[in-house]
Amino acid sequence: MQLEIKNLHTYYGLVHMLKGVNLSVNKGEIISILGRNGAGKTTTIKSIMGLAPPSEGNIILKGSDISYLEPHEIAKKGISYVPASRGIFSTLTAYENINIFHMKNSKWSVESVFNLFPKLAKLKFRNGKSLSGGEQQMLAIGRSLVINPSVIMLDEPSQGLAPMIVEDVKDMLLKLKNEGMSIILVEQNLQTALDVADRVYILDQGQVVFEGKSEQLSKNKELTIKFLGVST
Repeated sequence: MQLEIKNLHTYYGLVHMLKGVNLSVNKGEIISILGRNGAGKTTTIKSIMGLAPPSEGNIILKGSDISYLEPHEIAKKGISYVPASRGIFSTLTAYENINIFHMKNSKWSVESVFNLFPKLAKLKFRNGKSLSGGEQQMLAIGRSLVINPSVIMLDEPSQGLAPMIVEDVKDMLLKLKNEGMSIILVEQNLQTALDVADRVYILDQGQVVFEGKSEQLSKNKELTIKFLGVST
């Protein structure tokens, strides 16, 4: 088990956002967290990252409890987070955006990131503000690699992207999976999640209401309509 979340409870002020969430991701596995707006998807990964500290529960990374560490400490332990905003430095080049986060002992060099994403390599000296949405997403994922994570969490990576670019993002995720990376994907697009995820979780009102293989969910139209408002 690469990462395991046990009985996670998180509050925003007085609002009880997560109510006993349990989930796990294995080495070289992609899981996707699905749910309607406000279901607790982003809160889950922010809680794992320490950005929305849980009030109860445990977060176990490769056998070590990291539940109540600061975000920078969690990053050093091996979890990276790519927010929906992507967080690209607009005035820095793609190369500089990645290099500024590079950790000395990382197995990922700046050049190895560009080798993984050849489309991005052609743009390495272009400023972040001049990159398209898909190119920025590649850059954000590439930047997350150089801190040497064992788990990457992505929040809505396909949001606002053209269908052709979404296909590129899916290819990127599968490449990383083949490299042995564990990936937690928060996604609104059901088909994107089903295409890449080994297993899926559905959240509703801060609780896990479904956990299973992607194929199981793809065959359950009643469930997807009830909790996601869409049919497979």
